[in-house]
Amino acid sequence: MYRALARSSARQWASSARPVAARGYAAHATPQPFNWEDPLNAKSLYTEEEVAIAETAEAYCQERMLPRVLQAYRDEHYDKKILEEMGELGLLGATIEGYGCAGVSNVASGLITKAVERVDSGYRSGMSVQSSLAMGGIDEFGTQEQKEKFLPGMAKGKILGAFGLTEPNHGSDPGSMETTAKPHPTKKGYLSLSGSKTWITNSPIADVLLVWAKHHETGKIRGYLVERSECPPGTLETPALKNKNGLRASLTGMIHLDNCPVPEAMMFPDVEGLRGPFTCLNSARYGIAWGMTGALEDAVARTRQYALDRKQFKGNPIAKYQLVQKKLADAVTDAAMGTLACVQVGRLKDKGEAAPEMISLIKRQNCDRALYNTRVLQEVFGGNAVSDEYGIGRVVANLFVTQTYEGQSDIHSLILGRAITGIQAFV
Repeated sequence: MYRALARSSARQWASSARPVAARGYAAHATPQPFNWEDPLNAKSLYTEEEVAIAETAEAYCQERMLPRVLQAYRDEHYDKKILEEMGELGLLGATIEGYGCAGVSNVASGLITKAVERVDSGYRSGMSVQSSLAMGGIDEFGTQEQKEKFLPGMAKGKILGAFGLTEPNHGSDPGSMETTAKPHPTKKGYLSLSGSKTWITNSPIADVLLVWAKHHETGKIRGYLVERSECPPGTLETPALKNKNGLRASLTGMIHLDNCPVPEAMMFPDVEGLRGPFTCLNSARYGIAWGMTGALEDAVARTRQYALDRKQFKGNPIAKYQLVQKKLADAVTDAAMGTLACVQVGRLKDKGEAAPEMISLIKRQNCDRALYNTRVLQEVFGGNAVSDEYGIGRVVANLFVTQTYEGQSDIHSLILGRAITGIQAFV
C-alpha cells in the first residue's frame, strides 16, 4: 500500500514539475519567488520517491494526528493505535530492507520524522523508539530468527517496542550501568536479568523491550530482547512516569527487572560494549535532527499567522513591526540551514560515509537552535502564549526535552571537542 501511494504521488509530482534546465550558468534564468516555507529550495535536492514519501507522511500527520494532539497533551495520553496507522502507511522502520519495511533512503526517513514532529515531538518520540531504537537494533544486531520473529509485526505496529538503556543513577554515563544478566538459577538455557531503567518511551505498552545489561562472564554490555508475554509475574514491571512538563503526548515509563528469565537465544550474539546502543542512538539522533526542523517550522507558521492576525497600535498587524520580523527571519534561517545539514548527512549515511560526530553536530545544532528560536517566537504571543490553544508553549516545552535526551547538547559538545582536538576533555 505504501509503495503504491509513493509511486502515485511521485508521478503526480513529476507531471506537474517544471522541466529541468540543462546544467550550467544560466545568465538569463528567471529568479524564483522566495518561499518562506522552503527558503533554500531543499525540495530540489530530493528524489521523486522522497517527495512522494514526504507528501504521504505530511498528509497523514496533518489530517489524522494533528486533530488529536491538543487533547492528548492535556490528558498526558498516548494512543498506541497511532503506531498501527503509521505501520499501515509503511512509515515504521522505513530504512530497513525486507520484513515488510519500506527500505527507503535516510533522507526519506528523515522527512517522515520531520512531518511527525511538525505535529508534536511526543508522537515523533514514540515512532523513533519503535523504528530507530527497537527495530533498528534488531535489524543491525539480531539473529535471523530474532529478525523474522519481531520485525514484520513491528513494521505493522502490531508488536510495540521499547529501548532500555538509561538508568536512574546513570543517564549520560551508560557505561556504569548496574543492570546485570546472570545464569538463571533454575531454568537451563536462560539468563536472569535484574536492574532498573528509567525515562523509557513506550515501556508501559511495549511487547518487546530491548534491554542493555552487563553480561556475567565478561562484564561487557550486551543486548537482550525481553518479551513481556514470557515474563513470569513479578519479574517485569513497567510503570508509567506521569506529571511530565514536556512530551506529554508520548508515553514514558520505567523498566524494573527482578530475576527476569530471558532465553539465551534472545541475546544479541555478537555486539559487545557501548557500540551496540550507540549505533542505535545515532540513528535516532539523526531522526531528531530532522524532527527539530519540523518543530521549528511549526512554530514559525504558528507565529507568522498570529502576527498577521493580531492587530495593535493603530490597528496594524504586529507582523508589520521590525522586532517581530527579525524573530521570524532568524527562525526561518536556522530551520533552512538545519534542513540542508540533515540532507547532507543523510546522503553520506546512505553511502556509509557519515562519521558519528556528524550526527552529534547536527543533533546538537538543530536542537539548540530550535529551542532558542521557539523561545524567542513565544514572545510574539505575549500573554496568549500561556494558553495551550495557541500551541507555542507546547512546542517550547517539548523542545527542551529533545535538547536534553539521547545526548544532551553539552555531551555532544564533548564528543565534537574530542574529535576536533584529539584530546579527551576533563569531565
